[in-house]
Amino acid sequence: MKQIILAVILLAPSVAVLAQNISKVWVADQGDGTYKNPVLHADYSDPDVCRVGDDFYMTASSFDAVPGLPILHSKDLVNWELIGHALKRQIPIEHFEKTQHGNGVWAPAIRYHKNEFYIYYPDPDFGIYLTKASSPTGPWSLPVLVEEGKGLIDPCPLWDSDGNVYLIHGWAGSRAGIKSILTVKKMNDAGDKVLDEGTLVYDGHLTDPTVEGPKFYKRNGYYYIFAPAGGVSTGWQLVLRSKNVYGPYERRVVMDQGSSPINGPHQGAWVDTKTAGGKSQDWFLHFQDKNEYGRVVHLQPMKWVNDWPVIGEDKDGDGKGQPVLSYKKPDIGVSLGLKTPEETDEFNSLTLAKQWQWQANPKGIWFTTSIKGFLRLYSYKPAWETKNLWSTPNILLQKFPAEEFVATTKLLFTPNPKLENEKTGLVIMGLGYAGLYIKSTKNGPELTQALCLKASEDKPEKETAIAKLKTGEPIFLRVQVSKNGICQFSYSTDGQDYKITGDTFKAEPGRWIGAKVGIFCSRDTQTNDSGYADYDWFRVEASK
Repeated sequence: MKQIILAVILLAPSVAVLAQNISKVWVADQGDGTYKNPVLHADYSDPDVCRVGDDFYMTASSFDAVPGLPILHSKDLVNWELIGHALKRQIPIEHFEKTQHGNGVWAPAIRYHKNEFYIYYPDPDFGIYLTKASSPTGPWSLPVLVEEGKGLIDPCPLWDSDGNVYLIHGWAGSRAGIKSILTVKKMNDAGDKVLDEGTLVYDGHLTDPTVEGPKFYKRNGYYYIFAPAGGVSTGWQLVLRSKNVYGPYERRVVMDQGSSPINGPHQGAWVDTKTAGGKSQDWFLHFQDKNEYGRVVHLQPMKWVNDWPVIGEDKDGDGKGQPVLSYKKPDIGVSLGLKTPEETDEFNSLTLAKQWQWQANPKGIWFTTSIKGFLRLYSYKPAWETKNLWSTPNILLQKFPAEEFVATTKLLFTPNPKLENEKTGLVIMGLGYAGLYIKSTKNGPELTQALCLKASEDKPEKETAIAKLKTGEPIFLRVQVSKNGICQFSYSTDGQDYKITGDTFKAEPGRWIGAKVGIFCSRDTQTNDSGYADYDWFRVEASK
């Protein structure tokens, strides 16, 4: 491994400008003027998008992952780059120092108003928050509580032409005791405080159960509410319209699965494009639930017919479309290069690549980076009992980037000689997980296969010893992910010859999220110092 020059850091925008690495496993732009769906084959659930001039900015749900509220940028709605996150830590800080699977940031909305970016996001246990920034890369303001309360979800603002400011949101039955309704509330001029108890503008119990995720727009004198209904994996896209902000609203289903393989086309965002010639096209981004792969993002053509949107491909002309698998790219008047979110990290920068997220608010003693080119993870024991990695906060993870890929990492483990059971390695995380670890024992380091099928139920890991390892020598760990999330681990001592270990493992989704892949370093004993693992690189490549 390389000489150590350490700097304790938080996850922050990079001080070094690195060349954009194009994904080796999923590129939506087909290079011939068309694209394929999904445009993002990664778990960016509940996407919302706004246009600022010729640029598009997306955010999405991040739940308990930190940093949260991802910010993605595109020029053409097909090629997306992850440029940062709006939340460096989640509040309340102490609450989110523990893992909070399925809690935290639910479906947010991003808007640009009076030269500022606004993100409204719900935490179903605390209320609706607002964070703002003059630049999409930040700094973003500390979140302020727009409305306190349990079960307030999926907020979206609307600045009306008469100066009024509104907020629409849905309700989480698990906290509020009611769901399938949408409420509109007045806000103050600053948009940072709700002023009234709100008006129930739509009840979906009879025709649109589990209506949620509303997005609020105004066009040609109509107020529009775009909202999914019927459930994440089996639902449809609903649009409501009215001449009055409080209704009554007319109802129309504008997209469902139809004969396509895209199940439950779910909530998203309407945007339009502008070209130098002044032409405009309408588009809609939404997600599809793909189980262990998470909620991946699709781009659909959209048009207006008699002041109703038609989304996707309307084969029979009835006003209800279905998702397209491929289509002509948006006409933005210029041809641009490929962009994809980062997946590989060579650890050659003072900051981590932007795809990495922790399972809880990070501490400065978890890791350091080095300008010499590696990431050091220190073994860490939280103050509470952790029966497995599900409740361990210092797991560094990233989203699955495609149906098939290979993730490989090179590391050198230096355990504390006074401790046993320090461990570090590669893991596939979900409600259940599997991993390939290096573990310290009284007889030296040992390679161990770990399996925990009911991690979310606090079941213990099952460990299988694979091989004795030499102290002070690097090792290469690999997992190959095949279709349907089938994972096969392997290892190498020279980076060339990989030996398969154990049986295959089927990746499982997490709580409201897809499976993730990543690395960690932990211990089960508290003492006055820790061991550490130096990760030289982490690479995502096409299947071998």
